[in-house]
Amino acid sequence: MDSVNYLKIAAIVPLFAACSALAEPSLTIYNQDFAVVRDSLNLNLVQGTNEVRVTDITAHLEPDSVILRDPKGKHAIQILEQNYRADPVSEGLLLSLYEGKEIDFLVVGEKGDERIVRGKIVRSGYVPHQLGIRRYGQEYAARQMAYTTGATGQPIIEVDKKLRFSLPGRPLFPSLADDTILKPTIHWLLQADKKARFDAELSYITGGMSWEADYSMLAQEKGDTIQVIGWVTMDNQSGKTFNNARIKLMAGDVSKIQQPDRSRYGGYAGMEMASQSAPWQPPVTEKAFEDYHLYTLERPTTLHDRETKQVEFLRAEGVKSERLYVYDGVKIDYARYRGWNPQSVLQERDYGTQCNPKVWVMREFKNSKENHLGIPLPRGLVRFYRQDDDGQLEFTGENFIDHTPRDETVRVYTGNAFDLVGERRRTYYKIDISQQWLDESFEIKVRNRKEDGSVEVRVVEHLYRWLSWEIVEKSDSFVKTESQTVEFRVNIPAGQEKVITYKVHYTW
Repeated sequence: MDSVNYLKIAAIVPLFAACSALAEPSLTIYNQDFAVVRDSLNLNLVQGTNEVRVTDITAHLEPDSVILRDPKGKHAIQILEQNYRADPVSEGLLLSLYEGKEIDFLVVGEKGDERIVRGKIVRSGYVPHQLGIRRYGQEYAARQMAYTTGATGQPIIEVDKKLRFSLPGRPLFPSLADDTILKPTIHWLLQADKKARFDAELSYITGGMSWEADYSMLAQEKGDTIQVIGWVTMDNQSGKTFNNARIKLMAGDVSKIQQPDRSRYGGYAGMEMASQSAPWQPPVTEKAFEDYHLYTLERPTTLHDRETKQVEFLRAEGVKSERLYVYDGVKIDYARYRGWNPQSVLQERDYGTQCNPKVWVMREFKNSKENHLGIPLPRGLVRFYRQDDDGQLEFTGENFIDHTPRDETVRVYTGNAFDLVGERRRTYYKIDISQQWLDESFEIKVRNRKEDGSVEVRVVEHLYRWLSWEIVEKSDSFVKTESQTVEFRVNIPAGQEKVITYKVHYTW
């Protein structure tokens, strides 16, 4: 790696500091669309004022997060002034610099002939880079953009005393001014009490970087034991390439004031069933850090700008997974009750009587050492596959999981069962407001249309009318899973139907 090309710093006044990059950069990427960057700089300071420019930085640097320090604590660095410019030279920027002035435009005819047209730039249509987004958000930036550009990015050029809402040709600009920047730049005035040469650390927070976890759950043709493969997917949209960087990934909900603007990239890289006898060394290690979890890539890696990189961090065989069928028959049109008083909603006669016919398919496994896992699982997308009788893997559903600590159970919705059908209807309703009670009865039917094999279905019922309730009649036993939720667990043979009835009495 050419360290001079890695971080370019130019001295520009008689009292100057000659600097160069030294060690490999390090990154801590958070799964909230930002990162902390740390670079090592060789500072060569003279006594007094030193003027320094750093040009190889990200395009989404937060200037008020910049820290320049001696990591050994032997030299004090006083920053008298810091200037950050993030608008490198471009056609749009140069047009804005010449607003109100005339420049030449090169016009190429249909036959390739060229001529020069003189035009006055009334409005450039240039939109400043990330105008106000970082501190004030997208809405503020949109208002500022409308104010500064007339609500449009379209240029206005005056040619022969007539206005054009487009460029008449290719603009030809005079030579660049001395203060024109070609890359995002930090410009420092540093004060040193004595001559010194040492390795300083530059660190800052930047946007444009993110990471997420992706999990592939691979099941054999029969049974519910699965192989779990976990990937970390890093996305670098920062405007800078990090060569041979030491990378850490922070998982957890760190408080960070920012506007979310996120796109997911990547996917599962390869779907071959791995050999269970092959040794596997984890390229990512994990440890607790503060109230979060830190994952460290064991080897340096290059993360190019505009690149999405995946690294495997988890591989587990023989993970026991249970397939669950859940029927939650309530279908509520929440738009109908928007703005209603909550008490009025609960006393509305037809609330919660619409039927959802779908039976959900859920996959559940415990994140424990006994189940061949037992590491903190960062938030991410979980994809399930099952091997067909021809040996090919078929996709069977996906969903997101949140950060999951050790020894917690993961339950994921993967789709609706094709051969299981539910039906729910209310059979009785009576309310006495003066005596403050309400009775309600329901009939739930679940049909198993599979050709063979019985299934267990968990029929979930929400007792949403009031906090005080009692089931006074029932056809089957139930378990109380929450203060207002019960669950009937029933086995249904192939080709048969199960009917569940119950009556609930509310008081208030």
